[in-house]
Amino acid sequence: MNWAIALALPLAWGLDAAFGEPRNRFHPVAWLGLLLGPMGHRFSTWSPAAAFVAGAIAWLVIATALGAAAWWVQLSLLNHSPGWVALLLLGLLLKPCFAWRMLRDEVAAVENALMRGGLNPARQRLSRLVSRDVNDFGDVQIRETAIETLAENLNDSVIAPLAWFAVAGLPGAVVYRFANTADAMWGYRGRYEWAGKWAARADDLLSWWPARLTAVLLWPTLVPAAWRALRTEAARTPSPNGGWAMGAMAMRLNVRLGKTGIYLLHPAGAVPGESHVVQALDVAGRAAVTAAAGATLLWCARSLWS
Repeated sequence: MNWAIALALPLAWGLDAAFGEPRNRFHPVAWLGLLLGPMGHRFSTWSPAAAFVAGAIAWLVIATALGAAAWWVQLSLLNHSPGWVALLLLGLLLKPCFAWRMLRDEVAAVENALMRGGLNPARQRLSRLVSRDVNDFGDVQIRETAIETLAENLNDSVIAPLAWFAVAGLPGAVVYRFANTADAMWGYRGRYEWAGKWAARADDLLSWWPARLTAVLLWPTLVPAAWRALRTEAARTPSPNGGWAMGAMAMRLNVRLGKTGIYLLHPAGAVPGESHVVQALDVAGRAAVTAAAGATLLWCARSLWS
């Protein structure tokens, strides 16, 4: 019955392509947000030690509960349901764990707004993708940020959950999606720093190898010097993982990407233009499809060996 897990991913991919993201009231990630938001707010009012312990315990309890539930559902479907039922339900449950269509469409919408409406509409679209202040961004900064966001979120929202699905099936994808959501809500310096420190470190750990895989998929070169250069670029960013995808994209497109006062990747590259956003979407799309195909083939191989 491993074939049902293998075919669940193409089904989920098709659902994503056809329908995109479910509405919030039907989206498990939105439900997590309703749980994590008030919880994090409460923890953030406590002392640093108490906030850290509470955040760590909450993360472990929720991750364990979600992973166990996903494992039980997957096992029950495979052992006690007709194959087509298992395939259908696993595909439906897997779909909310990744979001390629939404990421692609939102980044493309930024470029479309810039070309058709100018800076203000493009800034408004970009503000839906990033938390930084974009009110003073010009066209170069808008494009830089859009390409950076595409590359970094390609890992977080697409390749990493698919990679963990390839390793551990539905439980792997579900636990990663939770970890990334918890980091997005709690993993900030300042008010949430101690409450979200465990969540931030857990996300860094779970994203470590998928981030390197994302870099390979974005820039599939076998030249050792190129990978040494990419390692140098990735080290410029505060994140132990984000710089790999962004650096690979910058070097693949030969453009510079930066965040003012924090980092500048591939400074010798060209200033991003309209064609670079289009190229970035194409490169990211091929990387996403390759990851999905690879995860599917791995589960197909398991079904043949079992």
